[in-house]
Amino acid sequence: MRPLFDGVTPSTAALCLVVAYVIGSVPIGLLIARAFGIGDIRRRGSGTIGATNVLRTAGWLPAVLTLVGDVVKGMAAVCVSAWIVAKTPEEVSFVAIAAVAGNCWSVFLKFRGGKGVATGLGALLVLVPWAILPSALVFLVVVATTRYVSLGSLLGALGVPIVALVLGYPLPSAAVAFVIALIIGKRHNENIKRLLSGTENRLGQRASAS
Repeated sequence: MRPLFDGVTPSTAALCLVVAYVIGSVPIGLLIARAFGIGDIRRRGSGTIGATNVLRTAGWLPAVLTLVGDVVKGMAAVCVSAWIVAKTPEEVSFVAIAAVAGNCWSVFLKFRGGKGVATGLGALLVLVPWAILPSALVFLVVVATTRYVSLGSLLGALGVPIVALVLGYPLPSAAVAFVIALIIGKRHNENIKRLLSGTENRLGQRASAS
């Protein structure tokens, strides 16, 4: 494959990154929680805008809508950027990082936001779809056995770049998956501390403020 953004002007490449970041920044969980009469989800439960906190504070339907919306954000960010420059998603895979960054540090939320898992999932479903299935199974098994969504998310995210390399996906796409896993790990820093101390919230347990 050609290098990322090969033949694309710097201004167009920058436009793609900005578009991906803005798409990723849309606070789906916050908007859905408000639509269901919950108010500012950041003032409830764990204080995050992701599907897990929406589930704990608003129920299954808002949580599913949040999850789907965040996944679609990631897919849209990559596909729209590819459309702008008339290239394949793999050739603009770097914009996936911008989308996840938007979710984590949203311009609409004073550069605060979610943890990047669902948005990263959406972007990587476009870039390395067959690498997602084994990682999704890891996530499901970990959550089902431990009820730690954070642990499942961390292990699942880490598995994507490894599986992508094993399956022979382009190195840039696997590298992007690795960077996304690092971002997700960074955003779960407090969760990791609570996992190590045995105080992490389990799925179905009321979240403590964090």
